[in-house]
Amino acid sequence: MASRTIRTPGIKDVAALAGVSASTASKALNDTGQLRAETRERVRRAAEQLGFTPDSRGRALASGRSFTVGLITTDSSGRFSIPIMLGAEDALSAGEMALVLCDTRDDPLREQHYLKSLVSRRVDGIIVTGRRTEAREPIDVPIPVVYAFSPSTDPDDTSVIVDDHGGAASAARHLLSLGREQIAHVTGPESHLSAQIRAAATMGAAREAFVGQPLYGEWSERWGRHAVDVLLRAQPTVDAITCGSDQIARGVCDRLRELGRSVPDDIAVTGYDNWSVMALASRPPLTTVDMELEELGRRTANLLLDVIAGSPRRGQLILPTRLIPRESTLGT
Repeated sequence: MASRTIRTPGIKDVAALAGVSASTASKALNDTGQLRAETRERVRRAAEQLGFTPDSRGRALASGRSFTVGLITTDSSGRFSIPIMLGAEDALSAGEMALVLCDTRDDPLREQHYLKSLVSRRVDGIIVTGRRTEAREPIDVPIPVVYAFSPSTDPDDTSVIVDDHGGAASAARHLLSLGREQIAHVTGPESHLSAQIRAAATMGAAREAFVGQPLYGEWSERWGRHAVDVLLRAQPTVDAITCGSDQIARGVCDRLRELGRSVPDDIAVTGYDNWSVMALASRPPLTTVDMELEELGRRTANLLLDVIAGSPRRGQLILPTRLIPRESTLGT
């Protein structure tokens, strides 16, 4: 029995159903030309009815765009770049745009290689992000660029960053609202801007309830466990510990439990990041600060689309964080 060939609908079929010429149908589907809104809508309905899928190559040629965006990151682990990427994809997918992820592994030569590759592929724009919040030197490319999480040092560039100060302060205020009177802070390396900002914000918000000095160390559970020993020797009556990351906070909770200290009955603990791998697996689950990185990715992508459209927003956009209360401060 001979097989029957199923013909894929073409632009002429769409045009015939919509009652327009093939060139008009092409313009309507590619958002080009000066057409009435009702004409574009009629063509789109016809395309949907027929199951017509436009050729992306033809769309690119007609519009002069590739409908592709590059994302350059130094965050090899994906801890920060993946949620930013997911948010950016949400925003870009509405315009049927694709995103290409390039991990530079903190290698300037690799970054230059990827930039040349993205420019040669004629991407419509580039999102630059990383694993640190320190400002970085801007990239020099002839296409639109927006910076996410790791801002540009150029104030005229468009950068979207997290309000780390507000996030850390909200954790300290939360502890004060629960009646905690002696609050300590354990965080990452003092050389990291995020650690400095979170420590300063905690001290400022806790004021006279803050005890000792911030303890700086690694972004690790191991440091969290060790910091508890150091802290309790100096401040044995501490009743709350804010931490600069969820990893540190999980280590703090583990060590307090080993010492027979109840969390939160004896000592309340807060984290930072709302990294589910750490925050929800901790015993007890962590009250923490969510940096809303997916929303940051969405806002970054929308700003990039504005730049591509010729309406840039210059300077830094600072997005708020969100406190997530859980059992490490509220109890069961």
